[in-house]
Amino acid sequence: MATEIGTAELACLDGRVGPAAEATVPATDPGLLRGDGVFEVVRVYAGRAFALADHLDRMERSHANLRLGGAVPRDELEREAAELLEARGEGFDGLLRIVLTVGGRRLLLTEPLPAYPERIRLALVTYAPTRVLDGIKSLSYAANMLSTRLAKERGFDEALLATPHGRVLEAPTSSFFWVDEQGELSTPPLEEHILASITRERVIRLTGARERPCTADDELGAAEAFLASTTRDVQSIAAIDEREFPQTGERTAQAAAAFRAHVEESLR
Repeated sequence: MATEIGTAELACLDGRVGPAAEATVPATDPGLLRGDGVFEVVRVYAGRAFALADHLDRMERSHANLRLGGAVPRDELEREAAELLEARGEGFDGLLRIVLTVGGRRLLLTEPLPAYPERIRLALVTYAPTRVLDGIKSLSYAANMLSTRLAKERGFDEALLATPHGRVLEAPTSSFFWVDEQGELSTPPLEEHILASITRERVIRLTGARERPCTADDELGAAEAFLASTTRDVQSIAAIDEREFPQTGERTAQAAAAFRAHVEESLR
């Protein structure tokens, strides 16, 4: 049985486990200076990592597509993730962040779950995807973080990214799903240059959601909508700009229940 080391977050930097606050990366590392590297965030339930293999598969694709050179040290990452979570303790419910920089640093961190409202209010923010980064989950997240700040400046919880031509895409760190007036559940396709989210893929598989472009008219006419991500699972949307969704819809509740059941089954 693992022995929990208090409640402090831990890090494993290049194979050495210790307090996260004491982990250091040289100021000259291009991962810091230029955001040149890849990362994954893995959900941890009661000390157990969910879908770790899928996250490492995506990290390998991102690493190759970003031309970082060499191979992802998968064996080391799997071993260090296990060691870090064992040190953190069986009661840990939170996140495992994995970072690889072009400077050669290998960093794993445990983190608490973000504090989210039960239902979320979104503001549309105009965003043009960087197509050269398609298929890459890179450290270059400044545009995503700025979008969130712009939404919060307007009094909302989070941004919903939309192209200058009015195509609704995703939230900065979450996938977007909506239900039309006929009750069909849909999500924007990967061809819209959105992230191939691991949670998104599972929600599609569990619910039969259709992939199709989402216009501003689709969003305004939606009967209900939700976000899906590693940190949120399935989260009901309360508003998009001035469009209010008074309560969590039936399809949203079904998706949330199906995903939670899938997680529980996967971790047995």
